[in-house]
Amino acid sequence: MLVHGSIVGAERTWRAQRPLGEHWALIAPNRPGYGDSPPLARSDFELEAPLIAELLGDGAHLVGQSYGGVIALLCAAQRPEAVRSLTVCEPGALRIARANPDVAAAIETGNELFRRRHELAPDALLRAFRANTGSTRATPTRLPDWLARGMALLMSERPSWEADIPLAELARTGFPKLVVSGGHSAVFDAVCDVLEQSLGAERAVIGGRGHTIPAAGAPFNARLHAFLAASEARRPR
Repeated sequence: MLVHGSIVGAERTWRAQRPLGEHWALIAPNRPGYGDSPPLARSDFELEAPLIAELLGDGAHLVGQSYGGVIALLCAAQRPEAVRSLTVCEPGALRIARANPDVAAAIETGNELFRRRHELAPDALLRAFRANTGSTRATPTRLPDWLARGMALLMSERPSWEADIPLAELARTGFPKLVVSGGHSAVFDAVCDVLEQSLGAERAVIGGRGHTIPAAGAPFNARLHAFLAASEARRPR
């Protein structure tokens, strides 16, 4: 189960993961408002986590990128019995590492950006948002329809750093956990450090694409495949 982040929907976020379909059944739902998924009044991790939890069915490996990583963390705490493993790629759960000065500054920058988001042109807002996360995606001056739609959703999205992640609950769960960072940001390094230590998670660094880790393709796919295969091997038969 692949859960995408903000602005960009499932198809574009996970297109480099298609080769994994040779080994795994891939489910990549569009979050509300993306693709053909009906929108919510406001994009909100608390409202979306139960939707993903329901899609897990009898059990699935759960993978989340950025905002989708926050959703995946909350979802895994809500239905741990349905999670075979959990992988998060630089989730925007900055609050868990707010004692770090770099993280505290990033939260304040994000809050100021969101306070001013209705004053900025969509392309300017998108550049500022991507700069704050370290995304390597190019931003055209004239946004195509799909990107303009993603920006409209961002305009009303609840900031991911407001999420309270139940670290203690997740630490008590028995499924394997993998935390992936992109090796580009002290902020996301700090967030991933907290997750690694608090959850007893495996850690990987996949560089080359900044915050847009799944776009690295083969290196990310190889690490994820190895983790999923090992997780399956450890499951009781």
